[in-house]
Amino acid sequence: MGFNGNTSTLILFSYLLFTSLLNTIVNATDPEVEDETSFSYVVGAPNGPQNWSNLNSSWILCGTGQSQSPINLPGDRAAVLPASRGSLTRNYKPAPATIRNRGHDIQVEWTGNAGGIVINGTEYKLDHCHWHIPSEHTVNGTRFAMELHIVHTSLNGDIAVIGVLYNFGLSDPFLARLSPYLRNVSHEEETQVGILNPWKINFDGSAYYRYNGSLTTPPCSENVTWTVIKKVKTVSRAQVTALQNAIHDGSVGNARPIQPLNWRTVILYRSRIF
Repeated sequence: MGFNGNTSTLILFSYLLFTSLLNTIVNATDPEVEDETSFSYVVGAPNGPQNWSNLNSSWILCGTGQSQSPINLPGDRAAVLPASRGSLTRNYKPAPATIRNRGHDIQVEWTGNAGGIVINGTEYKLDHCHWHIPSEHTVNGTRFAMELHIVHTSLNGDIAVIGVLYNFGLSDPFLARLSPYLRNVSHEEETQVGILNPWKINFDGSAYYRYNGSLTTPPCSENVTWTVIKKVKTVSRAQVTALQNAIHDGSVGNARPIQPLNWRTVILYRSRIF
């Protein structure tokens, strides 16, 4: 039986629809966007957080996803389990790194083998870290001065992010190591910072929250295991100001609004259960 014009048109339409859906599925697990100037953190703006899903067809999860980040962590009201049930092993080592201005944040990327972490038997390679001001996650509704995200990826493309919260106080030694580069960090190119030791971030791994979530920037992929360290570190006001001055429109901040928890469970893992 031959194909008429209507049949050919239907086949072509079906093919295009399938291709579009396939691209959406593939892009749903894309890593963070490298150039963040295409969106903003201004609530209510045409390119603000509420409209991210409308800016790019591959960012649809920013509006429709049910496991989005950041969230409000329930503090000591979270379900508590021993750390052995949700292990976090660090295998970091010093490696060459670069620093770059992505538009709305400063990213430090390890270009050599800087090791990584193991979560419940799955290995994740250390990729980069960046800062959010103020913090994106809150604890019992409390927002902090700053949050560091340490981003890792597994061989199958899943992501594990360690979030470290900061209040104002003494300066942070890891950020102090990078301060000389913040004055001249470029949006156009990466700057070498030499050998950088991830252990110098020096967060306390004895207690941490964990939940399944998403990237907090487009494309908002929901393949992220979040580990947010319970103990809050300190950062000086001068260091926070330096980060804000280095990025585009730093006065607005770069924290995505809190997302619904929906049916997800937040676990607080402790090395000691009293």
